[in-house]
Amino acid sequence: MATSIFLTHPLSPFSPLPKHHKIPTPKQTSPIASYHSIKHIKPNKPTTKTPFPSFPNSLFPFPSQSKKQFKPISVGRTQTDEKDEILVGEDSAEFELSKQKISSWVYFGGILGVVLYALNVIWIDNSTGFGKSYIDAVSTISDSHEIVMLSITLIFAIVHSGLASLRDKGEELIGERAFRVLFAGISLPLAVSTIVYFVNHRYDGVQLWELKSIAGLHELVWFSNFISFFFLYPSTFNLLEVAAVDKPKMHLWETGIMRITRHPQMVGQVIWCLAHTLWIGNSVAVAASIGLIGHHLVGAWNGDRRLAIRYGEAFEVVKKRTSVLPFAAILDGRQKLPEDYYKEFIRLPYVSITALTLGAYFLHPIMQAASYRLHW
Repeated sequence: MATSIFLTHPLSPFSPLPKHHKIPTPKQTSPIASYHSIKHIKPNKPTTKTPFPSFPNSLFPFPSQSKKQFKPISVGRTQTDEKDEILVGEDSAEFELSKQKISSWVYFGGILGVVLYALNVIWIDNSTGFGKSYIDAVSTISDSHEIVMLSITLIFAIVHSGLASLRDKGEELIGERAFRVLFAGISLPLAVSTIVYFVNHRYDGVQLWELKSIAGLHELVWFSNFISFFFLYPSTFNLLEVAAVDKPKMHLWETGIMRITRHPQMVGQVIWCLAHTLWIGNSVAVAASIGLIGHHLVGAWNGDRRLAIRYGEAFEVVKKRTSVLPFAAILDGRQKLPEDYYKEFIRLPYVSITALTLGAYFLHPIMQAASYRLHW
């Protein structure tokens, strides 16, 4: 999998919030006025336009700006509820079928086909691509599969996080869509190489432990891998933005999985790595896990840094009521879950993730056979 490697790149225009999210009326302004932590927020000057419609200043404590305004949204409670919280971020994984354009998804399918064809010709196919040459070049560093595995992961991490850090400047120079194409065009081949090398050499290291015979371990590992995919970062679901059909945006998410942890991609990758390392039990698996987890820890720090630059004090509000450690903000009272919180997961993106994860599990033998044929 490598949760991040398959889908770390940042489904469609945002649709209205669910019924339990209500726009405050004048009678509900008292909770807003009493929410001191965001009373005088002045977000940094943004670089992209807000995905939300304009909002009356009389109900909103932020100053009016022509770009990237954050609109408070009352989360499914009555005006007399003192626990009323105000969202300054966006609703995660929201998808409304009635608002989709068939032409956009046809365009997406065409782009996907072209990308997969080009990836195969330019990188994967050993007779025409550069993938094998890249692996052979990195393998000259050492005869140790562990060192090569770490090196390949490190190269991917530097390129992926480095380009992410250059996003603001890059989008200013060449535009959002062009930068997304550049980002994916460089990151995707390196991600494929990292996955293929891990699949082909995962049993080539020194065996450190052998626990496969323990009753229930297979079920534990399977369940852990399955759950890890539900920690995908919400931007992953915006497929039309991922493919640059819609203009890519840097989102400030606040609902759904973000209530559990502010860095779900990192948490999901840690779960996936621990499960696979426990099952495989050798030095190559340990090396891969160290590289991937390290990459995501740096990515979590870098992600917070970039959001702070883009969103200013609005991000600080989200940061104060979320946590990196799963459930920490909920347990210490900083995060208030709506009574119908479960509805934030009963959405098409998570139904799709369930189907794709189960499908990938049953297709493992086919995926592994395809990887072995590359001889990377």
